[in-house]
This record gives sequence, C-alpha cells and structure tokens, in this order.
Amino acid sequence: MRARSKGSMAMSDIPVTGEVSNSKLAAVFDGRRAAQDAAAALCRELDVATSQVKLIAPGSADVDIKLEPEGGGIWRTIILAHMWLGIWGAVLGLLAFGLLYWGGVPFIVQSPVAALLVLLFFGATAGLLLGGLVSLRPDHDRYIQATHDAMEEGRTTVVVHALSHEQRTRAAEFLSARGADVTQTL
Repeated sequence: MRARSKGSMAMSDIPVTGEVSNSKLAAVFDGRRAAQDAAAALCRELDVATSQVKLIAPGSADVDIKLEPEGGGIWRTIILAHMWLGIWGAVLGLLAFGLLYWGGVPFIVQSPVAALLVLLFFGATAGLLLGGLVSLRPDHDRYIQATHDAMEEGRTTVVVHALSHEQRTRAAEFLSARGADVTQTL
C-alpha cells in the first residue's frame, strides 16, 4: 500500500495489526539542530506528514507516547492478530487433517473425529501463539532502546512513524545520508 499524502489517515499495510504505523524508525543525530533540519527536510522532500515525525531530545516530555502513540491501535492489533492468526492456524490444521487422511495415515483414518479435533486444536493454538508474538512487537525493542540510549548520551532522535515499509525504507535512507544512526522496526 502506498503512503497517503500529508494529513490523511491510512490503514496498516499489515492486515493482522490495527495500528496505522507498523513501520517505525529512530534516527539519532549528535546535535539538536541537525535533527531538526533533517526532520524538516524529510517532511518537505519525501512527502511525510509532520504528524508522522517526532523529535526526541534529552529531557523531552512524553517520550514513550512519542515512540508508541497508538494505544488504541495496539489493542486492535492484539484482537486482530489473535483472531486472524487463530483462524489461519485452524485452517492449516484442517488442511493437515485432509492431507493426512488422504495419505491414509492409520490414526487419522481410524479415528477421524479425534484426529480432526486434535489438529484443529493444535493449529488454532499455534495461530494464537503467533498472534501473541505479533502483539508483543519484539521488533520495537531495539528502536525504543536506541532512542533511550541517545537521550542518555545527550543526542537527539528523529522518530518516524511510517505508513508503509516503503516509506520507512525511503526515510531511513534519507536520514542515514544526513549522518544519522538509524534503527528500524521490521
């Protein structure tokens, strides 16, 4: 999905999440002025909305909200990820049952109801566990830690809440070219 123009809201480019921005990056600069200039140029030259870009300097207030502003979106992600991945897990369990039954596996053929229930249960459970992993967003740990480390070192971070992987990649390349140390989420 392409990013929309400034000011418009877009939906996630990952269908099992409920956040508008799944792709984030932290670009750490040595000085506040360099970070401000880079943020302004990013918005101007790459058509990134100013609401997608946050500046975090040492002593900034509401750092956690600037890093993860979508509290409601996170709850939607928890629900959607579990729902969709649980369903897909159950479907894969059904497919596994069909393949095993077609293949003539003795336990499956002799006890089809029990085998079907077991494969549905384990498939759905695996999907729900994967939904939990998606909800935890372990890829965000590096991004958050890079920002907190920069604050402790007296450096300034430009945080970008990209609307797509493509937009995040372009922003990362743009900010790296301006001398930033960039950390990205998946």
